[in-house]
Amino acid sequence: MDARIASIYRHPVKGFTPERLTAATLEAGACFPCDRLYAVEDGPSGFDPAAPGHISKMKFTVLAKIPAVAKARTAYDEASGVFTARAEGRPDFAGDLRSDVGREGLEAWLADLLDGEITGPLKVIEGPGAHRFMDSKSGYVSIVNLASVRDLGQRLGMDLDPLRFRANLYVEGWPAWVENDWTGKTLTVGAAAATVLKPIVRCAATHVDPTTAERDVELVKALFDNYGHMFCGIYVNVTQGGAVTEGDGLTVG
Repeated sequence: MDARIASIYRHPVKGFTPERLTAATLEAGACFPCDRLYAVEDGPSGFDPAAPGHISKMKFTVLAKIPAVAKARTAYDEASGVFTARAEGRPDFAGDLRSDVGREGLEAWLADLLDGEITGPLKVIEGPGAHRFMDSKSGYVSIVNLASVRDLGQRLGMDLDPLRFRANLYVEGWPAWVENDWTGKTLTVGAAAATVLKPIVRCAATHVDPTTAERDVELVKALFDNYGHMFCGIYVNVTQGGAVTEGDGLTVG
């Protein structure tokens, strides 16, 4: 199959705006770089930075729980630690998430934006060391097949924004849904190599239009009704580090 990386994204703060990249360097056994570094608790989550473990996404400000999160347009400067956010009708925010002042500023800005939809109090937390706030315990790097997204959209009679699926890599050139049968297979991605862990089971986050911040279609139900599963995309574990760039090829072993 002649497949290629169509686009690359990271999500520095869990639940918020995907940031497009032209390239990234994957590391063996690690999550996608600068992905889900931070999360925003909606009330105490039970997360212990001294013994970091997996926490349900429903403890955080995420689309599956609070569609209005998509009203924020955010960006993260990895070098400075500065996170910026804007939303219609509100002043822009900018703050260093490595500092107490920056985190408290974002908490206050989001509390205003999400007023009436949070249980709170909001608290920005950072993953210590290599810990990342992934949806899955084994969700190191996520890949979505654009043909699968298009096929689902055709079944529903609508164009689906692939960013609903919040992947790291979006791939063009694979037949629709072929990736569902690849658990255990090896994958060469640019200069890196990976093992396919499992298909990604989808949740209500995909129901939210990332542009309008409205729940407009029940994609989990649509997946099951049309295909008998709730998958879209795959999780992979990087076994050999290397650079990946838009346009790079992918091969399946």
